Amino acid sequence: MKKLLIGVLVLAVLAGAAGGGVFMWAEKGTTTPKAAPGAPEVTFAVKKGTTARALGPELQSEGLIDDARLWRFHLWRRGGLALKAGRFKLSASMSIAELAKTLEGPPLPEDVPFVMIEGWRLRDTDEALAAKGLIKPGEYIAAAKRPERFKASFPLPTRSLEGYLYPETYAVVPEGFNVEAFIQRQLDTFGARFYDGHKGEISKGKRSLHDLVVMASMLEREEPKPEQRPLVAGILWKRIDKNFPLGVDATSRYELADWNDRKEFLKKLRDNTDEYNTRTRAGLPPSPIGAPTVDSLVAALRPTPSDYWYYLHDAEKKLHPSRNAEEHEALRVKYNVY
Repeated sequence: MKKLLIGVLVLAVLAGAAGGGVFMWAEKGTTTPKAAPGAPEVTFAVKKGTTARALGPELQSEGLIDDARLWRFHLWRRGGLALKAGRFKLSASMSIAELAKTLEGPPLPEDVPFVMIEGWRLRDTDEALAAKGLIKPGEYIAAAKRPERFKASFPLPTRSLEGYLYPETYAVVPEGFNVEAFIQRQLDTFGARFYDGHKGEISKGKRSLHDLVVMASMLEREEPKPEQRPLVAGILWKRIDKNFPLGVDATSRYELADWNDRKEFLKKLRDNTDEYNTRTRAGLPPSPIGAPTVDSLVAALRPTPSDYWYYLHDAEKKLHPSRNAEEHEALRVKYNVY
């Protein structure tokens, strides 16, 4: 009896809107999708405690159906809905009947955050993904060394995607995690955060995108304060232009298994054959040394000119630039930095 009364009320509402053709209108409305096949999917969230009837206005607001009254009619005709809370992939190219069937099915798996730290190398991200059980060790590195498998709004390097995989907190689904899809998201984020908004400026400048990424990766490690990075970038670019060794010790750590292994680091500093030793070799290192943020990328693109040629950081990581070797040496003594 209760269902019959609900049905009469629904039909009364429909009849008031559509006149004598109410049943034909309702039948067509519940079986004909709002949009043609191929309409984009949206993630539709059903909150805990929400009734099936209350979803009508929400589905209409999301552009998935034309009229919430059709949703109520369909619920009456099918005898209700075994609704589940959670997130569902829906599309306007689905009929109301298909929408209802999807909402009775299993919701999407819950996302979990994956935090990629600024400056991380491929190996660091690989280790973190493996530690969370998302990949087998080495899978991320192997995929990132095949740039030809990916697409981007910017020119990709040919050997490795080191430096182009933007560091951010990503929501990932552990079930069925796809490492290549994750890398594509990182490349898309690099484009959205930096390249797409600075494409014209980059094309007019004298530095290639790859050189900017290499420089930015060093700035990420060299200068902890983003506001100081343009000044450091100015010093380093000046050294590049004058064929003067950069002296960026972070480059000698790049190939270490443990970034903070001081013993192995000192060995690297003494190795004049190491192509990442920027104390003895002029020019940029062979590749980026980690994943830079937009602050470092913009600093590399827009360096601050100055009279400085050197810089160091004291024990509190405060930057101290100097104009010549004598001033630099005096600052070394003053702050006991060697």
